[in-house]
Amino acid sequence: MDIDILGALSARENNITVTPTAPKPRQVLALLALNAGQVVPMSALSEELWGPTPPRSARTTVQTYILQLRELITRALGHGNTGRTAKDVLTTGPGGYRLDVGGGTLDFREFERRAGAGYRAMDAGDYPGAAKRLRDALSLWTGSALADVPAGARLTLEARRLEEARLCALDQRIEADLRLGRHRELLAELTVLVGRHRLHESLHGQFMLALHRSGRRGEALSVYQRLRTTLVTELGLEPSAQLSRLQRSLLTAGPETPVPPAPAAAAAGHRDGRPAGHRPAATAG
Repeated sequence: MDIDILGALSARENNITVTPTAPKPRQVLALLALNAGQVVPMSALSEELWGPTPPRSARTTVQTYILQLRELITRALGHGNTGRTAKDVLTTGPGGYRLDVGGGTLDFREFERRAGAGYRAMDAGDYPGAAKRLRDALSLWTGSALADVPAGARLTLEARRLEEARLCALDQRIEADLRLGRHRELLAELTVLVGRHRLHESLHGQFMLALHRSGRRGEALSVYQRLRTTLVTELGLEPSAQLSRLQRSLLTAGPETPVPPAPAAAAAGHRDGRPAGHRPAATAG
């Protein structure tokens, strides 16, 4: 079975869709997919669907959703010769259910594999390879994770984790492109990103560097001032020490003068309510 969750939910067996249309079965499938190969306890499924106060009929209702998913899988399996049954794909385990995708693909695991290759290339100083691998990883995203799935507590947490991983990969891909002198090509993208992530210091630092290296120092300094105003007004916080050093360097540097790197996301952190799970950004030079 092939499953995509980095955008709209899509599940296919033998290229036949097995994605349910009803909201709660979609939640069940999404949670099973995120834990593919592991048993998801009935209690976890119940919590996802109804929160801390499930109805008395919760167990029976979950069983009904599992039956509906198996019916979809059975119809799709009829178009192939795998020898597998729906109960082989969606198995009953101790106290819950397990999804076995067989030789199929999970886009979020493929994203993690490609992003990991990109990070290793960054660590090795292979910036062209890092930019390519991280760009390939990010190409798997077609929208927000689980964009069309109603999310309970567990799926909400997973979606945030995935979005954090996406932003981390994006941060490092931009860092690799800065290393390769692609500052002018990055300006349009970074303009959008800093508008979308108004409190993200690493992206703002990268935007400042790209503007500075494009001969637009005044605009780079304005980016810092806007971020500082937002941080102080909304959170009562000053920019990080590293971003402040970058700002001071830009005040005196010429376009070709080396300046400190943009602040590493893991060090400066997110200040938009999400965890700072980024890898440290390499020196932009």
